[in-house]
Amino acid sequence: MLSQIEKVPGGTAAESKVIRLLLVDDHPVMRAALANLLSFEQDFQIVGEADDGESALRLWREKRPDVCLLDVTMAGMDGFETLRRIRAISPAARVLMLTSSDSVEDMEQAVEAGAQGYLTKNVVYDELVASIRDAHAGGRPIAKKLQRTAGGESNAGLLTPRELEVLGLLRQGFTNAEIGNLLGFSERTARSHVGAIKEKLHCAHRAEAVAKGFELGLLKFAPSAGRGRQ
Repeated sequence: MLSQIEKVPGGTAAESKVIRLLLVDDHPVMRAALANLLSFEQDFQIVGEADDGESALRLWREKRPDVCLLDVTMAGMDGFETLRRIRAISPAARVLMLTSSDSVEDMEQAVEAGAQGYLTKNVVYDELVASIRDAHAGGRPIAKKLQRTAGGESNAGLLTPRELEVLGLLRQGFTNAEIGNLLGFSERTARSHVGAIKEKLHCAHRAEAVAKGFELGLLKFAPSAGRGRQ
């Protein structure tokens, strides 16, 4: 897989804030290549490397990275279960899936489990770097091929990344107060986001907005909080 990640000259200039990265991949050569290439970015710091899910969880607890790059296919605990457990530890975790699978079903399962984004290992280097920065900033980077296949490329831009997060929580039945608590802002701000979603989707009610989100494919890009209302 080493040859699949290609560094393209003239990449994005480093930003001032350091983004702490955890790399999780069961292929040592792939992991070493990623660590070597990403270490050249001045705003990236590799704080840990893991070759399986259990090690990833231990390092997540110890290092609390800003972004985790996580493979899907691993021996023992796969990437989906690892992702769910990371999100159980840190509901706001930024986990970017980096995998050889270009399956729409795998992408949807990852996003449903709370992935911040989904890239395939044939991504060019500059796109990978930009996607890491985008994920750290709250964006939802999805491999372009999968956006086109899933039919969500044109609709995903209807809502901001934050509004997609809120829509995903509306789907699970959370109140405005609960949404604010989960995402780290006030109930008033949550109410404002809900209002913006309803306005953009031309809906009068929260349930109608969720139904429209399904219809437009927006909920494929909305993360799950990892639990529903009891």
